[in-house]
Amino acid sequence: MMTARPALAALAALLMPVGSALAQSDPGFFIPPQQGGGQARPAQAQPRPAQPQRPPQQAQRPTGPNPAPLPPGQPPPAAVIGIVDVPELQRNSTAFNGVREEIEKRRQKLNDDLQREQTRWREEQQALANQRATMNPEQLRQKERELQERITDSQRVFRDRSRAIEQVAQGALQEIEQAMAVVIRQVAASRNVNLVLPRPLVIFNDAPFDLTDEISAQINRVLRSVTLPPEGQAPAQPAAQGQGGNQPAAQRPAQAPAQQQRR
Repeated sequence: MMTARPALAALAALLMPVGSALAQSDPGFFIPPQQGGGQARPAQAQPRPAQPQRPPQQAQRPTGPNPAPLPPGQPPPAAVIGIVDVPELQRNSTAFNGVREEIEKRRQKLNDDLQREQTRWREEQQALANQRATMNPEQLRQKERELQERITDSQRVFRDRSRAIEQVAQGALQEIEQAMAVVIRQVAASRNVNLVLPRPLVIFNDAPFDLTDEISAQINRVLRSVTLPPEGQAPAQPAAQGQGGNQPAAQRPAQAPAQQQRR
């Protein structure tokens, strides 16, 4: 049975040096020594006797007895085919559309916050440049160092927020994928379908083969929405991955900018 693997439409070489060598070749003729100051002429090349070509040696493979034939097995059943349009399932899914809208909203808010923060950085840099004449070199270096630390901290916060958004989106998509796979199996079983194909692989099919509408309706009945973690917080990880307090930094909840940015 096919497992649906939808993808979010709105989201998210190595070179090996080769060396070469020049091989020396026999000129194929003999140059006699010069006598009486005359100019030596090259003798005509003597043909070499043809060497019999040897066939390339084949690797010796051990030959063993032929395996015994297996007893006759049960033949597969006759194919009863169903067709599913996975992108249409996504477009018709209220849960999928809800996740997409929320992720787009969080990304837009992150972008707006980043633009405001970049504007503040430029203003502070300009103010520091205007104060150069009133500060000694040590004071100027201290101010520049403090500004650079604040910018570095803010950049880390925004990276954490962006990573948290991606993790939330992937977790929600996995939940929708699992629900779609279950519903596809349920609808296929109710129709005695034992082979489900995605619509892009099928050139032509009659309408009764297409299960998309029935599956879409059932998905919206069993999964109308997906509960997302609060903004700025990554989805909870399975217990097996979170034991011992060794959770990777990429999976930790991102903190709000106000808690990490230093004025």
